[in-house]
Amino acid sequence: MAFASIHVPHFMVQAVVRAEPPLCSQAVALVDGTPPIWNVVAANQAALQAGIEWGMAKSQAAQFRAVEIRNRSRVQEKSAHAALLDLGASVSPHMEDTAPDAIVLDISGLTSLFGSDENISWQLMQRAGRLGLFVQVAVSSNLEVALHAARGFSGITLIPPGEEAKCLGKLSVRALLPSLEILETLERWGVRDCAALAALPLLQLSERLGQEGVRLHELARGARIRALVLAQPGVRFEEEMALDFAVAELEPLSFLLGRLLDQLCARLEARALAACAIRTRFDLEDSFEKKFRILSENSPPQLASKTYEKVLALPIPTRNSKMLLKLLRLQLQANPPHAAILKIILSAEPASPRASQGGLFLPSCPDTEKLELTIGRLANLLGNTNVGSPELIDTHRPGDFRMARFAPVSDESKIPQKNETAAAHSPGGTLRTAFRVFRPEIEAKVELQQNYPTRIYFRGMRGNIVAASGPWRTSGDWWREDAWQQDEWEVEIRFDSVSGQSQKISSPRMQDGIYRIYYDSLRAAWFARGRYD
Repeated sequence: MAFASIHVPHFMVQAVVRAEPPLCSQAVALVDGTPPIWNVVAANQAALQAGIEWGMAKSQAAQFRAVEIRNRSRVQEKSAHAALLDLGASVSPHMEDTAPDAIVLDISGLTSLFGSDENISWQLMQRAGRLGLFVQVAVSSNLEVALHAARGFSGITLIPPGEEAKCLGKLSVRALLPSLEILETLERWGVRDCAALAALPLLQLSERLGQEGVRLHELARGARIRALVLAQPGVRFEEEMALDFAVAELEPLSFLLGRLLDQLCARLEARALAACAIRTRFDLEDSFEKKFRILSENSPPQLASKTYEKVLALPIPTRNSKMLLKLLRLQLQANPPHAAILKIILSAEPASPRASQGGLFLPSCPDTEKLELTIGRLANLLGNTNVGSPELIDTHRPGDFRMARFAPVSDESKIPQKNETAAAHSPGGTLRTAFRVFRPEIEAKVELQQNYPTRIYFRGMRGNIVAASGPWRTSGDWWREDAWQQDEWEVEIRFDSVSGQSQKISSPRMQDGIYRIYYDSLRAAWFARGRYD
């Protein structure tokens, strides 16, 4: 058995720094408490070297100008812990959620995939860096030894079997996490490292410190053995950020959204997943001017919502943070929040990434992700109801349709089935006729003989109607302003030949064929609806 323990030193500080990357190289101290009493609860090594101490008042810590003061964020700690679990799941399916700042992995049998234990440790540190975390890794055949070695030693620590006590001997007793009372007792005895604690007689230590002393003695000797408590990482990918000051402009908001999207996509990549939808939620600031909103002219004013929620649905799963940011910007430009933003919550719906096989002799097609961005820009200019895929509506109104969201056809659906291929190429296969609709419909002049159309004129062309079928009368929605009452005909038209000069000044020449025309009784006019191909 081999176990790899991953520890995040100064976890609370790293959770805040993860959301503010510029703080990585600076001294940072976190304060927490009930206003107006704020005390330092965590600090990184640079802040401690500058003179910051735990429990120091915020007013005292503010006197250290080289130290950045931030409020503790339990929300960001939750996100950082979720990222730590994603890190473990990216390497081994057997993982223990030991503490908010530590996990343990069973890496037995992974050497054939990643190489040696040292290579596995380097892989863990590199992947943690992409998730915005700086970690310490220790590998040992004993779970408890690996756990405490990761807490006490920086970088990568490899402990060979049988040398657990020797390696732990230089470790501080604080890494064993004793109670405050026992720690003070050990310091009075002059016991400050595990070697000194392991050298104490077990019987006398048990008489003075009880079972807790026996447990610490076993840990110091590397003799305590226990099984791995398996944990299953969640499938909820969410990042939150509480803002100290309200944000009302799109540019600073985009900067914050970019950070959260980078973190979300890094977590998805660690789990070999992608996002099929991004859910955005903003907690909004109270604003007296925008407290009421009017839904329509006749409706009374209503209280404006204190939250803003939108869903960005994607045609294909992706984890391209830059492309997602552009789509979110377009969505916010089209539907901006009605007040300044105090809190940002982004969540991703995970899905398996799209796998596509390119062909060596096939022409390259546009990237689907770029196509979605282009559609988003068009929707921002023209409106969401004017961009997409046309979809017929269950109604008798001729030519009525709506615009649905565009979804590309998968590669598998493009491959014809065996029966479909045979029907398409067999002599008895069904032939399909397409109808090309004119939008908008073309106004026409029609000559009738005995209530049958005989000649037609539209788009500068005259033609003889050699065959006609109809009429088919349709009407409906009489209670609405856009009611319709039409008589439809299907006619075969042969257009007259025109001279070269007249053809230049006229519209593009219409082709002979079968057309559908109709007479609108409400408008008292003829129109051409389309042509059969």
